[in-house]
Amino acid sequence: MTINNAKIAAVFEEIADILELQGANAFRVRAYRNAARVVRAFAPDIAELLASGQTLPKLPGIGEDLATKIAEIAGTGQSAQLQRLRGKVPEGLPELLTISGLGPKRVARLWHELGIQTLTELRQAARSGRIRTLEGFGGRTEERLLQAVDQLLHTSQRRPLGRVAPVAEHLLDLLREVPGVLEAVIAGSFRRGRDTVGDLDILVSARAGCPAIPRFTATPEVATVLSAGTTRASVLLHSGLQVDLRLLRPASWGAGLVYLTGSKAHTIELRRMAQDQGLKISEYGVYRGRQRIAGATEESVYQTLDLPWIPPELREAQGEIAAAAAGKLPKLVELDDLRGDLHAHTYASDGQNSLEEMAAAARDAGLQYLAITDRTWSASVARGLDADALARQIDQIDALNAHLTGITLLKGVEVEILEDGSLDLPDSLLARLDLVVGAVHSAFALAKKQQTQRLLRALEHPHFSILAHPGARLLGERPPIEYDFAAVLEAARQRGCALEVNAQPERLDLDDVHCRAARDAGVAIAICSGARSVDDFACLRFGVGQARRGWVEAADVLNTRPLAKLRRMLKR
Repeated sequence: MTINNAKIAAVFEEIADILELQGANAFRVRAYRNAARVVRAFAPDIAELLASGQTLPKLPGIGEDLATKIAEIAGTGQSAQLQRLRGKVPEGLPELLTISGLGPKRVARLWHELGIQTLTELRQAARSGRIRTLEGFGGRTEERLLQAVDQLLHTSQRRPLGRVAPVAEHLLDLLREVPGVLEAVIAGSFRRGRDTVGDLDILVSARAGCPAIPRFTATPEVATVLSAGTTRASVLLHSGLQVDLRLLRPASWGAGLVYLTGSKAHTIELRRMAQDQGLKISEYGVYRGRQRIAGATEESVYQTLDLPWIPPELREAQGEIAAAAAGKLPKLVELDDLRGDLHAHTYASDGQNSLEEMAAAARDAGLQYLAITDRTWSASVARGLDADALARQIDQIDALNAHLTGITLLKGVEVEILEDGSLDLPDSLLARLDLVVGAVHSAFALAKKQQTQRLLRALEHPHFSILAHPGARLLGERPPIEYDFAAVLEAARQRGCALEVNAQPERLDLDDVHCRAARDAGVAIAICSGARSVDDFACLRFGVGQARRGWVEAADVLNTRPLAKLRRMLKR
């Protein structure tokens, strides 16, 4: 952990805050705040200074006691005093200090007089009108606190793209039914296909007098209207998700869509290019002087810069503008390019449907083949396959394929990669399968070297086909495991194994950066649903979006192949 002066100062600020919450002596509180100010302004890096064997020089207001605490923080990254103080106040109380307008004294009053200890409790108290009953607060203060806490709760939580999508698309459907609405699109990070979404930006092209904003703010999903004007509105939904609506005239539609889709870095590059040509790009159009020369469509905006239209998923200032200028943009994979799905479960393990039901649902989703990859018994699931159960399922799939039409089931399994890198089924049984999907479902905290060796040994197995959700992450719940991705990627390339993009909303793993690295290394990518029910094939679009963000083309994806070619590749 890197400890700089700012971090040492932050520790002293938090100590001062908690002491003030406790009603400690004002001189003691002031001493810590002064120490924070002095440390922050001190030019040499204290941690580096002490690590080199030098002593801390005499600093104004810093006595022996505080100097010892500085050395402790600089050396360990921890403060024993701060840990003790945190244990003496409710866990959520210091977070209230991040709310604008709430200092330690006011937070202490909310705590002692109303029993408020968390942001959620503060929001509930503000909504019920309890805060205005405190002397010195009042109705306007209560309203400002409610808006501030709603905003903080919103910005502190990004949500998986796939979980936000149904809400977003429902709002779009409602808006498209409003008289005068010509077009409605969700812009921002949602349109760029980021794996998590902080808020939603909806852009609407509408005729004059269109009642889109009052209709939008009156929808049952809206809990709080933060603002509403003639061309903009901002609301909080009951889920806490913030949604911003913007109305644009048709002549500015394309420019607004480019601007509000972002990313910020992408649009900055576009504006810089425009300036070099004597042009100005804004959300209202492309201008030469006062004359608007483009803006009705996104294509027209890019054309003024001699660029082709750039897919939203690529707009991250990661070389897409240079590639566009050179005519080297990739032809990104599309959902319709997928011919099959190579990772799905039935109720034999942790799924909800039978073999027949999953086959029919995959066929209805437009797929030509589906790999059944139920989990093994040691994968920490309630029902997993042992060797005997998998052998029976192999026979069932063979029998079912004899009379299925329009879809072929492939025989597979999702084996657990054990801590030592071995697989939890015998080779003789794995040899009977069309493919073997391997995954980590345990021992997530292994050291990076050990975790890497675990994966490398699994990839060496002669029957190993696909490394599923390689990072083993759960968005918002569990970070990815630590491993040497470059080493794993090279091993997959040498062995001819594929890396999965798992399309489940809580996974979307590989991430976009690793997708691009795999594509550049020539390692095949498998875009899979990880389906546990007949409804989960709809998640494939999110996996495709993740792959598109990684510049992946159809030829880079294993399951865009016809079945006969796929079988040859899996055997090889």
